[in-house]
Amino acid sequence: MKSATARHLLVDSEELCLELKERIAKGEKFEDLAKEYSSCPSGARGGDLGNFFQGQMVPEFDKVVFNEAINVVHGPVKTDFGYHLLEITSRRD
Repeated sequence: MKSATARHLLVDSEELCLELKERIAKGEKFEDLAKEYSSCPSGARGGDLGNFFQGQMVPEFDKVVFNEAINVVHGPVKTDFGYHLLEITSRRD
């Protein structure tokens, strides 16, 4: 079964999500911005979601985590929870 490790940052607006993605691209640390801005409890851990299996997260997450490039910030990804930035840190098939 496929598994991955990733981190994410969850905010209420696409605009803020895009702003934070730009700040990361300019050199700010994903972890620091997740701690400051993410409304998910994982924000306290810098957005770290730990290890999880395909199918454990919402479909929008799975689509990105199990198909897109590793160590790249993806998003905004819209879910029922809000807007996410996702960074896949590892993946196993």
